[in-house]
Amino acid sequence: MALTTFAGLFGERYGEGVPNVLALHGWGRDHTDFAAVLEGIPSIAVDLPGFGASAAPRTPIGSEGYAEAILPVVESFVRPPIIVGHSFGGRVAVTLASRRPVSGLLLIGTPLLRVVPRRRSPVGFRIAKRFRFLLGEERLERARRRYGSADYRAATGVMRDVLVMVVNETYEEILPTIECPTRLLWGANDTDVPTSIAEAALDLLPNGRLEVIPEVGHHVPSTAPDVVRAELLEML
Repeated sequence: MALTTFAGLFGERYGEGVPNVLALHGWGRDHTDFAAVLEGIPSIAVDLPGFGASAAPRTPIGSEGYAEAILPVVESFVRPPIIVGHSFGGRVAVTLASRRPVSGLLLIGTPLLRVVPRRRSPVGFRIAKRFRFLLGEERLERARRRYGSADYRAATGVMRDVLVMVVNETYEEILPTIECPTRLLWGANDTDVPTSIAEAALDLLPNGRLEVIPEVGHHVPSTAPDVVRAELLEML
């Protein structure tokens, strides 16, 4: 498939005929995660802003800002699409579905809720941040890289600020308003977003269903594409 643009975002079109599926990848990933899932299915997978070939946002934005960026792509569909969202892409998908009609949601390993207390930053980082005026930005950055998550260490510039915004989001108020069929697909061995989050989210969804895949971790689209594909085809 050839890389193309959709309302200013790069991505690929799959299958023949009018697309009826939009796929949104996870943090640090790109549209190619869905290549095996979408083969032969009329669909579009995009690189979200700041990932793959798509330019980063000019200023930090959360899932609402990402939903706004994706909205022209959604509106280009002849009829409301089914949106497949993995992890961070699921955050954007949920926010989109709260704003515009969609035919369905397939959410994969998406951090929809915070079911465990938020952990405080390590003491060493809090001290470095408090005394940044003495230590300087270079030492503070070393502290960030030492104590931050892998995603935080890998992010730079505006994308680091975006990450800080989105990891603090939670969707308790949005989920009860989503009436379209919503499938939750989780890896049983997902340590990034445990199945307890999916189970708690399921209680809030008016029309939800959960499937847990044995012996699969967080990156379901690339490690278990046949399962994702089967779930999507059933929705179609």
